[in-house]
Amino acid sequence: MLRIALPNKGRLSEDARSLFTDAGLEIRGKGDRALTASLGGEFEAIFVRAADIPEFVADGAAQAGITGLDLVRESGRAVSELLDLEFGRCRLVVAVREEGRIRTLGDLQGKPRVATVFPRITADYFAHAGIPVEIVPVSGAAEIAPHLGIADIVVDLTETGSTLRVNGLMEIATVLESSARVITIVPPGDPRRTQLDDLVDALSSVIRARGRRYLMANVPRAKLEEVQAILPGINGPTVIDIMDHGEMVAVHAVVSAATIYRTIGQLKSLGGQGILVTRIERLMP
Repeated sequence: MLRIALPNKGRLSEDARSLFTDAGLEIRGKGDRALTASLGGEFEAIFVRAADIPEFVADGAAQAGITGLDLVRESGRAVSELLDLEFGRCRLVVAVREEGRIRTLGDLQGKPRVATVFPRITADYFAHAGIPVEIVPVSGAAEIAPHLGIADIVVDLTETGSTLRVNGLMEIATVLESSARVITIVPPGDPRRTQLDDLVDALSSVIRARGRRYLMANVPRAKLEEVQAILPGINGPTVIDIMDHGEMVAVHAVVSAATIYRTIGQLKSLGGQGILVTRIERLMP
């Protein structure tokens, strides 16, 4: 049984639990505060701080883990990224006071102080940019540092930038774009890696299915060329003869949920009938 380290709280934890459940790997623990749980029999989940997961994986306490790329990079531990889970998206940015004179990295002079919860990433970023800085590590609320005179600029996480703007700060550079990742140190060829690859396939099939719908419709046989332009699908629509072998054929395709209303309208304009749209639980390439 392989051990998977999962975040014990917060949005990352909620999204990870939802993904595993949708993939058929229901998390079965003894209670909300349980530190371990079963994951479908083949895997065991352990619940720890998201920031500690790279350490747990790198030290072999867990064979895989789910945490943010920002935390992986800040840890400095040598782990492999198996899958981008596409949730927990955020950006690590350089921000300055709106009323100040700094508008680009080129405006930085001397050796400015930089307040951040990510001292390793920040130091590497400015070193690579050739800009000398003094790192001021903080444990949280970095955005208040310029107003208190603790630092000249901050490097902090943001999703939309609204928190920075509310605190009178503006972004001038992006250091890192982050999202939740599956990480491991199990190498290819190791028998345990086969199990992990199967797990990744299960999770990715759920991710791939999100935002997609399965559409079925009867359309005029004479309009198939136009229908194919509307329903490109993965490899084009599946075309099935209807039993009467008449003027209509059935087409099936995977389509984008975001534009399904437009797709239905286009099919109806071509004479489409009996249009049915369903959700997709999993989608393998």
